Amino acid sequence: MGKKNASALLGAAFLMATSSIGPGFLTQTATFTEKYKGDFAFVILISIILTIGAQVNVWRVIGVSGMRAQDISNKLLPGLGYFVAFIVALGGLAFNIGNVGGAAMGLNVIFGLNLKAGAVISAALCIAIFLSKEMGKAMDKLTVVLGAIMILLVAYVAIITKPPVGLALQRSIMPEKIDFFPIITLVGGTVGGYITFSGGHRLIDAGITGKENVKEITKSSTLGIAVSSIMRILLFLAVLGVVCAGNKLDPANPPASAFKIAAGNIGYKFFGVVIGAAAITSVVGAAYTSVSFLRTLSKSIDKNANKWIIAFILVSTIIFITIGQPVKLLILAGSLNGLILPITLAIMLVASVNKNIVGDYKHPIWLLVLGIIVVLISAYAGGKSLMGIKNLFI
Repeated sequence: MGKKNASALLGAAFLMATSSIGPGFLTQTATFTEKYKGDFAFVILISIILTIGAQVNVWRVIGVSGMRAQDISNKLLPGLGYFVAFIVALGGLAFNIGNVGGAAMGLNVIFGLNLKAGAVISAALCIAIFLSKEMGKAMDKLTVVLGAIMILLVAYVAIITKPPVGLALQRSIMPEKIDFFPIITLVGGTVGGYITFSGGHRLIDAGITGKENVKEITKSSTLGIAVSSIMRILLFLAVLGVVCAGNKLDPANPPASAFKIAAGNIGYKFFGVVIGAAAITSVVGAAYTSVSFLRTLSKSIDKNANKWIIAFILVSTIIFITIGQPVKLLILAGSLNGLILPITLAIMLVASVNKNIVGDYKHPIWLLVLGIIVVLISAYAGGKSLMGIKNLFI
């Protein structure tokens, strides 16, 4: 494998991972850890299994076919791709509103800026990235570097909080209570909506497609899951150590307060760096992937992709400034993406056995079965999560 392909495969994995490790990821993990404590370990374990079932299926189908998700959908049923593009882009927009809000949180932590001013500045920084002539390479490097920084800083906090690891391990298998809402929220925030397609579409842009590249595509997809899972576990342990010591998180900014309680002002600044990096990579991932769903459906969008991406970021920012409520918005965005998951994954599973799309490629039966299980569970849990969404605003 050439260096170019290796770089693209690594970049695709980190694009997916850092797209999921956004501000919502941090807020959801902190909020749910405080509420469920050790039982949240079970939620994380189940969500990892479900993300594997979703991600590997999607990436294999996209990679082997060499077609983006909306094109696969249109080939299955003319017009279906337009529907898929619409719901994924809409979900991406909802998620990106939360991402912009998270970036505003980061600037509030570091500089004390109010959320609206922080949102405007953050949007300007993200837009600057898309003015680069070599956007693909820039994204690859950006996501890998910032992803590594986030993991190292959270690992440091996880170590100093001295969490009850034994309790977490026990509850990961034998929880005292099982709740559907955090499960669908985590799955939605990790591979729901646009996120699971981000890396797959990046590989298409890099030209890494075809049955001969299935092994590399699978490795890249599982690496993305591994990176996001490591981050989730480390953050869970860091916050668990804080709340098990009897501390309460600030509901206005749960993860920030956890870092501050754990390591004082240094920890607070660390959080600012983490959420800032998470926000930038997530805004980039959401905008890039959402617009990628629209590119092949319109020649105008394809020719002016960067302008559409910039417009996508601007719209997200305006909506955030109007709506506010960043913490609730971040959790809501994850749930919306989780509701999209059963629809888009079902389409990919049908495509995986369609010779007009994947040719003579044989999709593993175990992977197909796991994918079907994910569709059924996510559809059921998605329905349950509607009550959880309602409760957020009561």
